[in-house]
Amino acid sequence: MLRPPDLHPGDLIAVISPAGKARRPATDMAVEVLRARGWRVRVMDNALGECGSMSGTCEERLADITAALLDDEVKAILCSRGGYGAVHLLGHLSPQLVRAHAKWLIGFSDISALHALWLRAGVQSIHGPMAKHIVASAEQQSANALDLPRLEGILTGGSPTYRWEAHPLNHSGSARGILVGGNFSVLSALAATPYDVFATPGAILFIEDINEPVYKIERLLYRLLLSGNMANIKGIVVGDFTGVAPDVNHASMYDMIHNATSRVGIPVAMAFPAGHGSSATPLILGAEAELNVARESALIIS
Repeated sequence: MLRPPDLHPGDLIAVISPAGKARRPATDMAVEVLRARGWRVRVMDNALGECGSMSGTCEERLADITAALLDDEVKAILCSRGGYGAVHLLGHLSPQLVRAHAKWLIGFSDISALHALWLRAGVQSIHGPMAKHIVASAEQQSANALDLPRLEGILTGGSPTYRWEAHPLNHSGSARGILVGGNFSVLSALAATPYDVFATPGAILFIEDINEPVYKIERLLYRLLLSGNMANIKGIVVGDFTGVAPDVNHASMYDMIHNATSRVGIPVAMAFPAGHGSSATPLILGAEAELNVARESALIIS
């Protein structure tokens, strides 16, 4: 896996909206935050556009991400938000292009489809804060005050170590492998395609989601089990599952995940602070990672 070049003060970050239409106030504020911290920022031509629920036609969104990749002055690509629509770009962007112009891609949610492309290209990317979380972090909101400095730490050459409180529904153990993952529903829709992250041998899998009933996430977990892809996974980090209510079969989403993975025999760490909740702790997808789940949970990325 290729790690994109480090950024230096004054480097240029391109802002794109490859899926849903940007939330203009949050995007404008995030641009000002990044500039105040010493980065140059270019909002790409169609990043603030509108076409139905998306920021532009497929061709317009493709033009922005392609231009950002091909411009040697651009050192990182920040997605303004998720939404829906990134999948439209996959068939038009070659892994060879992504690798030949390797640079950091930053985002989460629907951007998980693009992270899958970066993974196929053999290039690391950052599952991390977009406009809304960058603004909140800059305003020192307690839940995610560290999101932005942690993101900057990765961009400038760092590799994070995270420790968080052990959850009573964890499965203990240790594992080492390539960190893959993102939004579970988005990635599951790419299973059995060239962008299937679950086929990565020896992976540490990170998953999160929003507004999905417990039984639908259970169905996706069973697809992993029945397809045989769970054999590729050496450990699981479970992030935020927001907008989810208990159902008659499970007390919580974490309760269901605990039960569904109990016979797999791999470490599972619940409640990592990343996803659609208040924090978007940045993760380097495609990096070697070590997961230790015991009295406290630890994720070390190297």
